[in-house]
Amino acid sequence: MAEPLHPWCSLHADGVRLAVQVAANAKKTEVIGVADDVLKIKLHAQPIEGKANDALVRFVAGQLHVPRTTVSVTHGLTSKRKLLLVRAVGLSVDEVQRALLPAST
Repeated sequence: MAEPLHPWCSLHADGVRLAVQVAANAKKTEVIGVADDVLKIKLHAQPIEGKANDALVRFVAGQLHVPRTTVSVTHGLTSKRKLLLVRAVGLSVDEVQRALLPAST
């Protein structure tokens, strides 16, 4: 079995796990790349009352074309670094990486 392209994205018993680092209060929501084994994402949301976590879940679900209910923050609810779990049948690490990484990364 081939090694994943990036350690931020891995298979998990329940789906695909993502390690992300978020920067809230950005002008727009976008992936800015990979660094330190995490996917860095800017969010156009404030980091209060769960708004940034909600925006993150909506963004990732939209990029992956899966229902929001399949994406959850499993670790780091109040941290910039978070672990997400995407519970989607048949979703592969390669598909997630292609959907989330900018073409230049």
